[in-house]
Amino acid sequence: MSSAPRHQDQPLAMTVHTMPVPSGELQSAVVNTRAGRWRMLFLMLVCAAPVLASYFTYYVIRPEGRQNFGTLIEPQRPLPSIAGQDLKGAPVVLSALKGQWLFVSVSGGACDAACQSHLYIQRQLREGLGKEKDRLDWVWLINDAAPVPNEIGPALEGATVVRVPAAELAQWLQPQPGNLLQEHLYLVDPLGNWMMRFPAGLNGETAAQVKRDLNRLMRAAQFWDRAGRD
Repeated sequence: MSSAPRHQDQPLAMTVHTMPVPSGELQSAVVNTRAGRWRMLFLMLVCAAPVLASYFTYYVIRPEGRQNFGTLIEPQRPLPSIAGQDLKGAPVVLSALKGQWLFVSVSGGACDAACQSHLYIQRQLREGLGKEKDRLDWVWLINDAAPVPNEIGPALEGATVVRVPAAELAQWLQPQPGNLLQEHLYLVDPLGNWMMRFPAGLNGETAAQVKRDLNRLMRAAQFWDRAGRD
């Protein structure tokens, strides 16, 4: 009786395979991805450069002898997310106003003579900016529950009026020591930072000095700031 042939054990063969070489399309995609990232970074720097340059010029490279009439706020204070209401009772979040220069006054709703004077100065200085006026919103913040007199309604045409809680507002804006919040006008930049406070007791003569500050700031920001909110 024959037996089945015996197979001799053979050692395992170790075959070394070369790693696959990326195709031309894959290599091209990797290169394009890297190039795209560099282009995106470059565009971000280009977009930010005018903002940085204008602020560097205004705040750092100040010509000798130049004086601001308004007091620069350092560090700047960003618009808080205070919940308020417009004159019709519709909700307004204060931080939503950023994206424009804001020329701000504060008072109670009864709006005494000083309040009405501020509203007049705000309106006139904005109009005085000419073709640049649409880059500036004039804002009246009402810090109590008093009703607004009907007779000043026409004077508020074009204004942004928001009623906000006094306690929350006082945590953001602050007067010069020895003065009250409603005695000043305030300026907020398009990035949403309160950056300037104008002296108390403004009148026709001193308002011209406010206008000079506004014009300087409009010029410093003209390359990146445009009318309207994004």
